[in-house]
Amino acid sequence: MAKLSSRWSGGLPTAAAMALASFGSFHVGGRAVPLADLPVRHCRFTNAGTATTIDTNGLHWVEAMYAQYFVPQQRLTTEPLLLWHGGALTGACWESTPDGREGWLPFFVRQGWITLCCDAVERGRAGFPPVPQVFQEPPLHQPMNWAFERHRIGTGPGSWHPEPSQCQPIAGTRFPVAAYAQLAMQSVARWTQSDDAILRGYLALLEEAGPSHVLAHSQACQFAFQAAEARPDLVRSLVLVEPSGVGSAEGSLALRHIPLLLVWGDGTLTHTRWQTLRQTVDNYLVPLRQAGGHIDLLDLPALGVQGNSHLMMMDDNSSDIAGRIHAWLQSQLSGPQQRS
Repeated sequence: MAKLSSRWSGGLPTAAAMALASFGSFHVGGRAVPLADLPVRHCRFTNAGTATTIDTNGLHWVEAMYAQYFVPQQRLTTEPLLLWHGGALTGACWESTPDGREGWLPFFVRQGWITLCCDAVERGRAGFPPVPQVFQEPPLHQPMNWAFERHRIGTGPGSWHPEPSQCQPIAGTRFPVAAYAQLAMQSVARWTQSDDAILRGYLALLEEAGPSHVLAHSQACQFAFQAAEARPDLVRSLVLVEPSGVGSAEGSLALRHIPLLLVWGDGTLTHTRWQTLRQTVDNYLVPLRQAGGHIDLLDLPALGVQGNSHLMMMDDNSSDIAGRIHAWLQSQLSGPQQRS
């Protein structure tokens, strides 16, 4: 992998400069929790500091989520696009690819979308309180082989190896295997019993952002389904990239006025795990299809686009897929699609 400095010195990308009207960040949602009976500690905050007595008992704000917004000078619409990441990841997955190419976040900003990149509750800059009064279970941090073997990058169990030359990627994979370590570095701890808190965070974000288009990946798709069920007035359209979960039983009927695009990569009809996940999504959408809901499908292999992994926002054709999604999103905008 090239040195980091090569990303901004020499060989600069040929894309036009990104002109922003503003950008910033905020935290939203969460709740105040009183913590008691925690041990008092004695420590130094810095190696040159004096010993300090630390009493962390008291009121704590927990379960907030983080969002960073980018407002281009030339805007396609005033309806923002929200990027929701998958499990064990943060919003970093949208920013750059593991091998240093431009990610979907800057791509959509360049197209004129007001874009919000989020870190869900308990992830990244959302932070987390590692105390049992808030989370009763220990966090789960995935080993380096998991994504390689589970997300259709490698040929299956045992296909990952610490020595990159000994890894066994699927023939023709579009994931940048040589930069896989960058994916492992951005993986974060997660919990498996905090779905309600995560959903509350996303609902709070929608309340703050107003009616929005939601582009979600993997685990986040279940929250996109559930958020749209709960607040269909705040969801203008849904783009769901390889959902690994769904909404409530028969809840899909709440989506009957929300345009929906499903995006699937290579192997989802043949890989045992992904066959099951895809069938679960199809079953969830049966009532919506019968009710005449607007459901479109971007099945990449059916279009002759081969080799995409579950992490297609990182694959070597990520910009092409983003372009296809952008074209669909633009077609869902009401009224003249002109920049303001």
